[in-house]
Amino acid sequence: MASPSAALSLCSAFSAHCSIAPPRSLSKPSLSLARPTIGFLSTSAAASTSRPAFPAAPKFSESAVVAEPETTDIEAVVVSEDKPKREEIFAVVMVGGRQYIVFPGRYLYTQRLKDANVDDQIVLNKVLLVGTKTHTYIGKPVVTNATVHAVVENQGLNDKVVVFKYKPKKKYRRNIGHRQPNTRIRITGISGYEEYPASPNVAV
Repeated sequence: MASPSAALSLCSAFSAHCSIAPPRSLSKPSLSLARPTIGFLSTSAAASTSRPAFPAAPKFSESAVVAEPETTDIEAVVVSEDKPKREEIFAVVMVGGRQYIVFPGRYLYTQRLKDANVDDQIVLNKVLLVGTKTHTYIGKPVVTNATVHAVVENQGLNDKVVVFKYKPKKKYRRNIGHRQPNTRIRITGISGYEEYPASPNVAV
């Protein structure tokens, strides 16, 4: 076992060869609140940290031609068409047991005309009265040789009529619908009344 004197001499020799530095003091980091200097370096640093600028949109060259809509002055030309005046004449005609007041250009619905097709020209002979601007031709009972010319436009049906039959205390109920056939004609002219004796119109 080594003696204490030998151990002390060994420790002194070791300390002579190795130098142990004292422990460093731990200090808190200091924050500097000084404002940054404004100068060339600061602007360059700010530019380096700023967002990169996007390239600007290319501008159109001066040689580019923009197509503009051509404006032309158009003058509205109003053409005055002289429409032929309607002949001032009317007549009272009997068709299928009914009397109608007709004049050129008017259309009316009558009872179904047998053997009459669309676009057929028909002549109505039962003219009871013809009136003009100056004279009135009254028939006795009809105006001789007076005729009303018309054209057939359509063969159709009237609106439905509902017929309901009922008997009390008999359990009797009947519901029937009916559509009467009709003919649409358009008056084209009135003629043949000139030779019939007329009476002048008297202003009232």
